[in-house]
Amino acid sequence: MNDSIDIGVLDSGVGGLSVLREIREHLPGPALGYIADSAFVPYGQLTPDTIVERTCVLADALTGRGARLIVVACNTATAAAVPVLRTRLAVPVVGMEPAVKPAAEATRNGTIGVLATVGTLKSARFAALLDRFAGPVKVITQPCPGLVECVERGDLDSPGTRALVRRFVDPVVACGADTLILGCTHYPFLRPVIEACAGPEVAVVDTGRAVARQVARVWASQGGGGTDGTERFWTSGSLDQLRHALDVLWEPGASASVLGNDSGTDDC
Repeated sequence: MNDSIDIGVLDSGVGGLSVLREIREHLPGPALGYIADSAFVPYGQLTPDTIVERTCVLADALTGRGARLIVVACNTATAAAVPVLRTRLAVPVVGMEPAVKPAAEATRNGTIGVLATVGTLKSARFAALLDRFAGPVKVITQPCPGLVECVERGDLDSPGTRALVRRFVDPVVACGADTLILGCTHYPFLRPVIEACAGPEVAVVDTGRAVARQVARVWASQGGGGTDGTERFWTSGSLDQLRHALDVLWEPGASASVLGNDSGTDDC
């Protein structure tokens, strides 16, 4: 089977599928490859050096299959590793960042909340983002340990997941935030629960669509192309877990493509 790809997308786990979906909507033609580094998820518990190492391994696996553009669909990996990737890869790299600018523009009362991993919130990149775009807006940051793992299990709406979301959302809303930023690519899969907890007066924003538009612009600048229109998936963790995640998060009932492995990734 031809396993070459045009655009490669990587994440600490399956959260980046939310970004992959947006990319596919903007670019129906290219062959997309996705690697979930699920043996090491969540990245928020790893050191920056380890995140850089893992991200480089995944990016090399994708470029080794022909990717002409790499998307780091993980806020924590973007903060730690994108500068390194851009110096060592011969292809463009598109990363993620929390939607501070659109949230700051959208807030009605001048208070926004950021739901993210500890790694993202502690990063220099996030601090610079606040300095650049937050201005006079009050920013309430809320680390959300455990939410990534809920999404990895495909547990999107159980009582336990709803209780965990409420634990993180309620204090931010109580402090007056009228806009919530989903600062992790896993969190859009929990958006219905987050919106239900926050209430109808609170806007919820993420950057998946904006990143997809940037990917489309960069792809066009590279000459575009691609008529395969398929997706290929790999994991560094459990193959069964990835297949379950694809059923729940990507396309229910659809079976994953079976591809060979390299650079420590398993067939899926």
